[in-house]
Amino acid sequence: MIWYILIIGILLPQSLAHPGFFTSIGQMTDLIHTEKDLVTSLKDYIKAEEDKLEQIKKWAEKLDRLTSTATKDPEGFVGHPVNAFKLMKRLNTEWSELENLVLKDMSDGFISNLTIQRQYFPNDEDQVGAAKALLRLQDTYNLDTDTISKGNLPGVKHKSFLTAEDCFELGKVAYTEADYYHTELWMEQALRQLDEGEISTIDKVSVLDYLSYAVYQQGDLDKALLLTKKLLELDPEHQRANGNLKYFEYIMAKEKDVNKSASDDQSDQKTTPKKKGVAVDYLPERQKYEMLCRGEGIKMTPRRQKKLFCRYHDGNRNPKFILAPAKQEDEWDKPRIIRFHDIISDAEIEIVKDLAKPRLRRATVHDPETGKLTTAQYRVSKSAWLSGYENPVVSRINMRIQDLTGLDVSTAEELQVANYGVGGQYEPHFDFARKDEPDAFKELGTGNRIATWLFYMSDVSAGGATVFPEVGASVWPKKGTAVFWYNLFASGEGDYSTRHAACPVLVGNKWVSNKWLHERGQEFRRPCTLSELE
Repeated sequence: MIWYILIIGILLPQSLAHPGFFTSIGQMTDLIHTEKDLVTSLKDYIKAEEDKLEQIKKWAEKLDRLTSTATKDPEGFVGHPVNAFKLMKRLNTEWSELENLVLKDMSDGFISNLTIQRQYFPNDEDQVGAAKALLRLQDTYNLDTDTISKGNLPGVKHKSFLTAEDCFELGKVAYTEADYYHTELWMEQALRQLDEGEISTIDKVSVLDYLSYAVYQQGDLDKALLLTKKLLELDPEHQRANGNLKYFEYIMAKEKDVNKSASDDQSDQKTTPKKKGVAVDYLPERQKYEMLCRGEGIKMTPRRQKKLFCRYHDGNRNPKFILAPAKQEDEWDKPRIIRFHDIISDAEIEIVKDLAKPRLRRATVHDPETGKLTTAQYRVSKSAWLSGYENPVVSRINMRIQDLTGLDVSTAEELQVANYGVGGQYEPHFDFARKDEPDAFKELGTGNRIATWLFYMSDVSAGGATVFPEVGASVWPKKGTAVFWYNLFASGEGDYSTRHAACPVLVGNKWVSNKWLHERGQEFRRPCTLSELE
């Protein structure tokens, strides 16, 4: 037993774990400009060093010619009084000046700029968060490691490749999360690229070290043993691999003995534990949710489709929309999801984004137990809140929502602006508070969220759909449009079919803004019914 524990103790490659963190596209574009500024500063430093070396080179060439002549006839050379004076001057003054030039640090400007800019640099959490985003996209959109590594993604404008070192780092991030399924996938990709001759700072031994352990953790002992032997062919003295080899052989021999004693007719059969694959998920509708994100959702029957229409909507004869009615399109019937086209202008979008950008913070959700806002791993985005009184555009947008929905926005929450970068998502959730969350909106004092209005303020190159797993609906982002649905029936009961999600952004970035309208103030605008599900 002591030997067993000792072997386990040397099994794990060492790596540090960092919690995930999300950085928005807006902040990443700032980092692009920061990096460009640093490159300019670096080039200035290189130019200064080249100028310095050029001066030293010219001085050396001049002295080389001079000393070559002088050494042919030293006595005759210094016999000339001018040469004697210049020799004294050079050795006493000019060589000191050259020493100062050689010692002069030309990097001060670059180092100073780098120090200033470093405060804006991403940290370990950001890097891990970006890696996790890639793993999330890989699963959601059924992408293999080779496709991602070669940058063959839909809608990309700037193709980019992952090096073997990049793949290795992704595998390490998965490893620190005990996600051995993705560890295996990315370590195999790194190994494949190294086998193809890619020059890299990492070696096959390091990759095989992680890969063999990840495979072992998933129950494939035969493959783990094979990979360990391959590692030892490259590095026979590898301490951990030698320990693992003994341990794997011991376990296999033990399993063989158990099988043999259990049944003679099964003595020759190999017992290989079934691979675990992806860990058990906390999200029950994960498969359905990801299928909808890929556009593989439930197709509405032709009979139901015939009941969906496009129309002009004047907001129940609202003066603002009589001459220029809003364009409405039915996206889904139950729950009824309506899209409004050309409902927010590009100019308004830019103003809202400009107001929100300085305030973007990690998005929060309501904690059902405390009723307070908190961050959550299932919501990965940055958001900001805008009040109507701070800008006439925000006030005008709020009134537009009221005019078109017929609901009072005075009791609604502030306009929330959210930015989903690559991998940004909001997993399936309800906007309204369920019966087991009586205090969710207690602090607001405006009742439950009766309805949701969602503006799409950007197009998304790939991914980023709003999906409703309960009913199979997918609503795709289209700049300048908005979607609206009721979260509660007229009776005040929650409509559980409105459970929805924001799919991860695969390529590009997604800007949205939403208004959550509450029950208070709607008593006469949307009267309560006696039937619970109406």
